[in-house]
Amino acid sequence: MTNERADRRPKYQRIADELKEAIRAGQYVPGDRLPGENDIMATYDVARMTARQALGVLQSEGIAEARKGAGVFVRSFHPIRRRGIQRLSERQWGSGKSIWSTDTENRDLTVDQLEVTEEEAAEDIALALDVEPGSPVCVRSRRFVLDGKPVLLARSYLPAAIVAGSAITQDDTGPGGTYARLAELGHKPVHFREELRSRMPLAAEAERLNLSMGTPVILITRTAFAEEGHPVEVNRMTLDSAAYILEYDFDA
Repeated sequence: MTNERADRRPKYQRIADELKEAIRAGQYVPGDRLPGENDIMATYDVARMTARQALGVLQSEGIAEARKGAGVFVRSFHPIRRRGIQRLSERQWGSGKSIWSTDTENRDLTVDQLEVTEEEAAEDIALALDVEPGSPVCVRSRRFVLDGKPVLLARSYLPAAIVAGSAITQDDTGPGGTYARLAELGHKPVHFREELRSRMPLAAEAERLNLSMGTPVILITRTAFAEEGHPVEVNRMTLDSAAYILEYDFDA
């Protein structure tokens, strides 16, 4: 039996693995153009769909990115190491720092597509915030762009009864962000809970995050609690899974 027959991986996966090995070996470096569909078809004697699937594997794993009209290139974007515990420490936002500074260091972070509105709480939001359905909530919706690449969509909900008239209802919440302002209002967050799951993106999410085909998103719902377990914020986030490493570092 030949090695090819013994290898039960689909052809596209074998080609993708060879390309990944070439990238690891330095044959292709960040920013380099990878062999195109025609090149792969000729080299491996496969159909166009197989070549397309092989390149799709690299894109879905965040190793490569397609540039319209130019080809597929080794990705030069460095994943964000999201330190789930350190970033929410009071030492961070309590000292006027953004929780993002734990993740981004000196990288270029911008926030766009920012919208602050007041809405009536839907049943699921009302339940999470322990308010009556239909109660007014402040909604902060924004997109985070790191080094020119959209990486996260966030939509925060806070009881209007708590935050009305504060900087939280403005575009710029000031040093330390929302959590520092909540503390000033007498509702300092003392506990956080995050729930994670993953799925394929909705069309609007894929467009806003500029996702390569086949790239899933990570959904994180964070609830912030003040003293006595009272919820003061629910933040629903949609992350480009290829852009993130989720790190949780804690003692046993």
